[in-house]
Amino acid sequence: MRDRLILLPGWGLGVSPLEPLAAALQGLDEHLHVHIEPLPALEASDLGEWLDELDATLPDNAWLGGWSLGGMLASELAARRGERCCGLLTLASNPCFVAHDGWPSAMPAQTFDAFLAGCHADSQVTLKRFGLLCGKGAEDPRGLARLLVSGAPHTPSGALMSGLELLAQLDTREALQAFRGPQLHLFAGLDELVPCEAATELLKLLPDVEVGLIEQAGHAFLLDNPHGVAGAIQAFLHECGDD
Repeated sequence: MRDRLILLPGWGLGVSPLEPLAAALQGLDEHLHVHIEPLPALEASDLGEWLDELDATLPDNAWLGGWSLGGMLASELAARRGERCCGLLTLASNPCFVAHDGWPSAMPAQTFDAFLAGCHADSQVTLKRFGLLCGKGAEDPRGLARLLVSGAPHTPSGALMSGLELLAQLDTREALQAFRGPQLHLFAGLDELVPCEAATELLKLLPDVEVGLIEQAGHAFLLDNPHGVAGAIQAFLHECGDD
């Protein structure tokens, strides 16, 4: 199913931020089937459980992709599937979301801990704050933030917390190195959640994969400029198809 692309959304905001991108991709290639799969609604932060659910739900032999947390999960699932995955693409997805000694180009741990505490105290207020951070760097940051939050599903706070806890512990570097299929990783130059330096570090880690930086864009660049992102993805898929 080299004509099937499965996209996984980021934390908390549901599938709607990916819908304009899916429509733009299908507009560029009528033979490409794009499916957006909601993240598992689990109240546990065990990576194995999340991957088991996704692996059981999603068809084999498709391209896997995702935004932010969705891209990290797609990376892990691609490594698990190996030759059963056609290729991988991630959007604003850091191999490690929270900084540590081995990967400093990420959100500072103190900032993330405050975010986690805020979600525990009031998940809806935290989701609005998250939307504002996603919108920064866009042409209309507040408008984009409102659009993101208004389309978010009502997710129980326990599931939102488990998603954040999973985000904190994920380190996809081994998975990215293990997956031998084609890879495209797009980052944003004005991203408030994933430092643009992560693109440089990822290219050092994986010198043979495609890594791109959209300079004048924020974390939600896929929603701010779906046609531009779709063009980059389509060019990548076309290039891989010619190999």
